[in-house]
Amino acid sequence: MGITPKTGPQGGRIFITGGASGLGLALGKRYARAGWRVAVGDINPDAMAAAVAELSAIAPDAFAIPCDVRDDAALDAAAQALTQRWGGVDIVVNNAGVAQAGNIDDTPLDDWRWIIDINLMGVVRGCKAFTPMFKAQGHGYFVNTASMAGLLDMPTMSAYNATKAAVVSLSETLQHELAPGGIGVSVICPSFFKTNLASSLRTTDPRLRARVDKLLNRPGITAEDVAEYVFQGVAAGRCHLLPHKEGRRFWLMKRLMPRAWYVAMIDKRARSMATPSRSGAAPAPAGATTPGSRG
Repeated sequence: MGITPKTGPQGGRIFITGGASGLGLALGKRYARAGWRVAVGDINPDAMAAAVAELSAIAPDAFAIPCDVRDDAALDAAAQALTQRWGGVDIVVNNAGVAQAGNIDDTPLDDWRWIIDINLMGVVRGCKAFTPMFKAQGHGYFVNTASMAGLLDMPTMSAYNATKAAVVSLSETLQHELAPGGIGVSVICPSFFKTNLASSLRTTDPRLRARVDKLLNRPGITAEDVAEYVFQGVAAGRCHLLPHKEGRRFWLMKRLMPRAWYVAMIDKRARSMATPSRSGAAPAPAGATTPGSRG
């Protein structure tokens, strides 16, 4: 077990980017039910207002901070606002993210720059902005949202996969680097579940958009289920949080199987995804890797 979150003298305080919807909002509600004070950061004013209205029914002092994770100053301003209002914060969830799908030769370089700036640099900015506060407090905890796509590599998702793999690596690095200061780190690696991630998807291939929509809307684990898993995992100080059972199984297979066997398995699944089903849509393989959740 690693470092576990500590709280201030008046109880727990949590800040969540991408917190106005999806997993971010579900996490806010879960921590609010546990008695934590909750602040959400987002770029959508209407969604922020709706989220605060929902959260206030559980946590009366919930509030929102306009926050574009592409803006260095926005994360610094969020840290300052939380210091002024609460005297600090105990957990920061770097959850804001977007999606991109396409073959490497079809993906514009502007899409690479866009997704790296949000999915990776947004997490970097959040960690950089709040680490000085955590060090001054003598405690703090980062929860970074990655994806099973950061651990398992499926074709046609190279830009997305690369950003999420980088978030996993960053989180593992910071777990060691920040531990002497009493700062813990977890990284969330979900598979597909129902969220609004598809609204941010960039792709030049309508078949890929249809496939992502289908996977995001398949029955199964919900944002609330993922939030509960994360809540328990963070409380236990676990670094890698894989809420989907199938994701945990496939990651274990990747680590234990000879590389050639694993590559053959992925290639087979990629071919099955490229083969239209009778309905005309590409079938989703069991255990498919993901865009993981966005708040």
